[in-house]
Parts: sequence; C-alpha cells; structure tokens
Amino acid sequence: MSDVHTRCVLRQLVNDYPTLALGVGTALNAEDARNAMNAGAKFFMSPATVKDIMEDVVKDEILCIPGVMTPTEILSAYDAGAKIVKVYPVSALGGVQYISALKKPFPHIPMVASQGIMIDSIGEYISSGASSVVLSDAIFDKGAMAQRNFNAIHQLASLAALEGKEAVERKRSFTPN
Repeated sequence: MSDVHTRCVLRQLVNDYPTLALGVGTALNAEDARNAMNAGAKFFMSPATVKDIMEDVVKDEILCIPGVMTPTEILSAYDAGAKIVKVYPVSALGGVQYISALKKPFPHIPMVASQGIMIDSIGEYISSGASSVVLSDAIFDKGAMAQRNFNAIHQLASLAALEGKEAVERKRSFTPN
C-alpha cells in the first residue's frame, strides 16, 4: 500500500463505486494502514499481526484483518482487537482441514482463508468454517493478466462470486436456527 499509484486507483474506485466495501490486501506497517484509510479503504489485510497496526489502527473506523498461522497467533490477534483474522498461508498449513481444526477451539473468531485457494474449493472452505476466502491468484490469472484479457478475469470473478454465494446459502440452509 506504499505505492502512490495503488492509492490513486483505490481512491478513484471508492469515488466511482461508493456502495462497495473496497479494501487492500497487504498492509505491512502502520503507515500502509493509514495510507489505505486515507485512500478510502473500508478494510485491509496484513500477512501477519503487526503490533503497530493493531495499536494505531484498530481503534479507527476501518476493519483490520491481521494474518495468523497458529492458535497462539489467532488468540493474540483477537485479544488485541481483531474482529476477524486471516489464516495465512492456509494451503501450506493443510488447507480445508486446517481451517476445520482451528474452528474447533475458536468457533467465535471469524477466519478468512488465504493463499493457494482455487475457485472450486470455495464451498469446502466455507463449510469447514471459513467466513470468506482470498482468491487473488485464482481470479487474476497470470496468463490473462499478461495478455490483458480482462474478459477472462471478469468471468473468473463472476464464477467465484457465484460459487461463494452458493456456498454461503448451503451453509445457511444446514445451520440450525
């Protein structure tokens, strides 16, 4: 988020689409977090739980989603004020099975599964307890990006949105009232 061009693009998107909750994927320090806030982001993620971010930014009106890997990190981030945590790198840690195992002691902590997730596995992650997933590599296909094939990227994003919606609807239909 330290790149001025990223901030300009985010600011423009926030102006063009005021009803969307736009955010940034990587804040590494408190300055990155403040830059995201100043550009209009409603949330940001970090690959780790950064003390300066948690102390300086959590109290402000932006959703901070810190990265965690272990149960200790999950509880530490939650105790520091995180309302949701990003389990990263989830595929290297066991994927769906890891999320399922983490939700047993932490059913009250919402988790975002991040890294290496494919569109066809969204449903498995949601049914295993993930509140949401990060799909940047699955949507922003390197070949399509290199060829500037934005139609292919749009199709992947649409498919991901449909898969996510269906996964949430299935989970809701099986959740007792």
